[in-house]
Amino acid sequence: MEMNDPRRFLPSMDALLNEPEVVEWANKYGRETVKSSLRSVIDEVQSADLEEPPHTIVQEILAATVKDLLVRSKPSLVHVLNGTGVVLHTNLGRAPLPKEALKAQERVSGYSNVELSLRTGVRGSRYDHCADLVCELSGADAAVVTNNNAAAVSLVVNEMARGKDVLISRGELVEIGGSFRIPDVIASSGAQLREVGTTNRTRAKDYEKALSSSTGLILRVHPSNYRVEGFTERPSLEEIVKLARCADIPVAHDIGSGLLTPDLLPGFPHTPSVSESLATGVDLVTWSGDKLLGGPQTGIIAGSTGFIARLRQNPMLRAFRVDKTTLAALEATLMLYRDPSLAAERIPTLRMLRESAVDVESRARDAVINIKAVCDITVESMRGVVGGGSYPGFEIESAGWVVRGVNAAELAEVCRTGSPPLLGYVEQDAFKVDMRTIALGQEIMAAKVLSEALAVLSGRDDSV
Repeated sequence: MEMNDPRRFLPSMDALLNEPEVVEWANKYGRETVKSSLRSVIDEVQSADLEEPPHTIVQEILAATVKDLLVRSKPSLVHVLNGTGVVLHTNLGRAPLPKEALKAQERVSGYSNVELSLRTGVRGSRYDHCADLVCELSGADAAVVTNNNAAAVSLVVNEMARGKDVLISRGELVEIGGSFRIPDVIASSGAQLREVGTTNRTRAKDYEKALSSSTGLILRVHPSNYRVEGFTERPSLEEIVKLARCADIPVAHDIGSGLLTPDLLPGFPHTPSVSESLATGVDLVTWSGDKLLGGPQTGIIAGSTGFIARLRQNPMLRAFRVDKTTLAALEATLMLYRDPSLAAERIPTLRMLRESAVDVESRARDAVINIKAVCDITVESMRGVVGGGSYPGFEIESAGWVVRGVNAAELAEVCRTGSPPLLGYVEQDAFKVDMRTIALGQEIMAAKVLSEALAVLSGRDDSV
């Protein structure tokens, strides 16, 4: 290091910690947090090509440290405004919870009777809290809840077919997100995958030929995140159940998205509902609580009393168990389904999916007047999607704001880093915000974030 290199004059950690403002930061953020931040900044300074004179290095370090501390003090998980038009956006947490669910989570955030029977005063089971509601609403004999649907499928496979074969059509070997694939789920659950049929055509006789003394389970998986069209065929659930009954083999149906009853989303393509699946006579049905159900992330298993009892005794269930706040949110969401009209109004996912394009456009027009900008902003029709692996290829008529006359990519970035972040999308050199996925009452907030972002871009242009 040369004699005139500014890094020779870097102060010691002790000297920095004794600076008056650093002492204040230590009282606010904690001494160890401040030391970590200072160390990070000093490391950057030491590796940088500095030109600052020695007497400004301390000021530079302190200025960078206070910025770093502000970043560290902010939570990494924040509320965002979803203007993408994807209702069940996996990256944004899928289903937004009903207000009733949020209140329920707060109610049990302290001590609660999650594993205590208030009637008897002895230890109870956390799995009793939502089971009766699931059965009431679906028509199942019994139910159990896990922390997600992949866990639900894993638990079913492990209990029913550990060390045995699981029969599944080649056309149902789906990847369910995050690179988790059905073959991997089956293998990690201690069973062997036995593929039947072909990708596009599987018949009942294919299952029949594959049945053997090694068969432990027939698994039907609804391919909710893709479609196979054209020269296709697969047997009905009733056919599979009849075949399995003769062989005394259980049948599980993973419907994925979890629509409770088929009439909840009129006008949408048919997708297997819980009640329809159970009506075919399958032994177990698994589905997600955070997709079309509109609740928290859970996996729900419903079916016959005997099989559910076995699942509740399986040691893997402890690894898959849900916490008290999740159970409270799920229970509150399920209670809304006792009145379908109330569920359609209060559960955000259902409300967003059922809202007419006319109403969405009306909300967009009412709020667009609150956007302060000199560029071209219009309200135009859009096409949204359900998302979350539900209704693949199906688009929903929608409407929202279209911003032209600015750098769309830059505007998207500034909006994404706003407070709160506003997520839209760029299409044909325009920045778009789909109003369908902007929650009721948050239109003005979205307009404010967009206005601030446009002002930032305007300031950049002025400085050029």
